[in-house]
Amino acid sequence: MRIIGVLLFGMVVGSLYADPMIGRVVKVADGDTLTILDPANQQHRVRLAQIDAPEKAQPFGMVSKKSLSDICYGVKAQVIPVDIDRYDRIVGTVYCNGTNANLEQIKRGMAWVYDKYAKDGNLYSTQSAARSNKVGLWNDKSPVEPWVFRSSKKQYINNN
Repeated sequence: MRIIGVLLFGMVVGSLYADPMIGRVVKVADGDTLTILDPANQQHRVRLAQIDAPEKAQPFGMVSKKSLSDICYGVKAQVIPVDIDRYDRIVGTVYCNGTNANLEQIKRGMAWVYDKYAKDGNLYSTQSAARSNKVGLWNDKSPVEPWVFRSSKKQYINNN
């Protein structure tokens, strides 16, 4: 039974990667997660691949959310899926009105390149330029990466 489940999951994920998803962005949860409504009126949560935006409780968290909203909210989006994460979100590159939202968030200094998952070298050069020009979160004297923030929050909870 388990083998059948694994095979079915593989077929779903395989077909997911085959075709881009097109829809309208109906919600922006934070600086790297949004919801798309497809032509069949199905909602899909999408996590922008290769980047990690500040958590809402962090400095620039709400600014990052607004930035992604300015880029994508209410517009036609195309998602090039690459994975499904542990929260069942589609992970992919998102194009809103032709703009690569993943890259644009880095360019605006609204997210970090997520080293653990990054494969696109252009993201690193764009991040370096944003950092050099003190754009967005790079204007902060010591910005804390979201993965470090989340880890320290878990340690605090576990120690109390």
